[in-house]
Amino acid sequence: MFTLTSPSLSVHSLSRSGLSAAKLLKEKGLSPVVLEARDRVGGRTFTVRNEQTKYVDLGGAYIGPTQNRILRLAKEYGVETYKVNEEERLVHYVKGKSYPFRGSFPPMWNPFALMDYNNLWRKMDEMGSEIPREAPWRAPHAEEWDKMTMKQLFDKICWTNSARRFATLFVNVNVTSEPHEVSALWFLWYVKQCGGTMRIFSTTNGGQERKFVGGSSQISECMAKELGECVKMESPVYRIDQTGDMVEVETLNKETYRAKYVIVATAPGLNLKMHFNPELPPLRNQLIHRVPMGSVIKCMVYYRENFWRKKGYCGTMVIEEEEAPISLTLDDTKPDGTVPAIMGFILARKCRKLCELTREERKLCITNPQPSLAQPVHYEEKNWCEEEYSGGCYTAYFPPGILTQYGKVIRKPVGRLYFAGTETATEWSGYMEGAVQAGERAAREIMCMMGRIPQNQIWQTETLTNVDLTLFPPLPFVTTFWERNLPSVGGFINFLGVASVLSVATTAGLLAYKKGLLTRS
Repeated sequence: MFTLTSPSLSVHSLSRSGLSAAKLLKEKGLSPVVLEARDRVGGRTFTVRNEQTKYVDLGGAYIGPTQNRILRLAKEYGVETYKVNEEERLVHYVKGKSYPFRGSFPPMWNPFALMDYNNLWRKMDEMGSEIPREAPWRAPHAEEWDKMTMKQLFDKICWTNSARRFATLFVNVNVTSEPHEVSALWFLWYVKQCGGTMRIFSTTNGGQERKFVGGSSQISECMAKELGECVKMESPVYRIDQTGDMVEVETLNKETYRAKYVIVATAPGLNLKMHFNPELPPLRNQLIHRVPMGSVIKCMVYYRENFWRKKGYCGTMVIEEEEAPISLTLDDTKPDGTVPAIMGFILARKCRKLCELTREERKLCITNPQPSLAQPVHYEEKNWCEEEYSGGCYTAYFPPGILTQYGKVIRKPVGRLYFAGTETATEWSGYMEGAVQAGERAAREIMCMMGRIPQNQIWQTETLTNVDLTLFPPLPFVTTFWERNLPSVGGFINFLGVASVLSVATTAGLLAYKKGLLTRS
């Protein structure tokens, strides 16, 4: 048994959230110890390096404007970024046909579908504007919206099947789950805290604008290197005891650590792998049983040449085809143009359908060799459903009724235990940015408890003072007059109904006047 006798702060970390907390604590003169369950750092980020790919991000990879904390760390460690290619046209694949387009969302030519799509995004952003980032359970309609699934909300808002189908894809892509599984309150909050429907779904000027040259795991690796021997690998925590003067933390390999405070930086559901003494409070104990992880397999297909760019396509495909395993693709070619590749997500229900196939079987499903297409030369994938210390990806989601009843304890300390992890963030939760925000916030909560900082410094807004604005300008999404004022399908039908009544009344009035039944006053 290894015993750490000097006063310390223990951080149980499966992510860069825990590393961010430890980094800040060490900078402030404290002595953190990071207990990492895996044989690598990075959690839900995972960069693989090999001869065929140079490097490939099989986990979290994308960053964009307004994600200032992760950009600050990248600048500190000299990790450069590059733009995901979107120079050429995107493709919307639906009902067996491909429709090239430009912009964040595919255009709709059917006027009813256009009204329906426009109203859907507008309505989601309007509803999101009512939800507080830090406490969605306090929204004016919190109880009503939390009892409703996103499927029920889509059924209420959408008139056309095309809008419902794309709305389903929108949920699949953003939270790797199904509309019938997630609370409307939680999903609307999730979109809002990422900047709205345009920011979360867009590549250019959105959450998927950039990647790190060399891979996203570099940030965690740099933090771990800076922390040095403070980071203990292959040390999954299974027991946390607060009954003594110090918090006692025991790992599966029978090492024991004693600390003044502990930060648990894991997805909430992974708390179930730990034994707590005293037991967790009722709401916290019930919460961790109720927030499952999303389902995703991330796939990379490599080719000899960038044939899609030669045909005028950027590599982004939005795929609405139930039989197609992939729902969204992005170009994953290296910034210097080498190692041509397409990244694809197998999401939610499709992931669950295919997750039990072998790697080779999935590869055949995805590439589906056709004589007209270039043949792949290499394939990489990561099935996050089988990852023991993640349980899924990208994030935990809240089913109906959970957020209003249990959400208030998501960040609430339990004695000397504090909670981090991207699920506890209030900006870009579910992303690397949210992980950093959560870790630094938990570290400042402890510093406040120790009397080192006042309470009003726990939550800090990240400015762009350390980030080059010319590289990461958070441009506003400007809506047109028609986008702001185009009626919904229901509104348009009501208008036609009123117009028809007025038309009939006007015609009857003219006839009556001509017959002399009415006189001009």
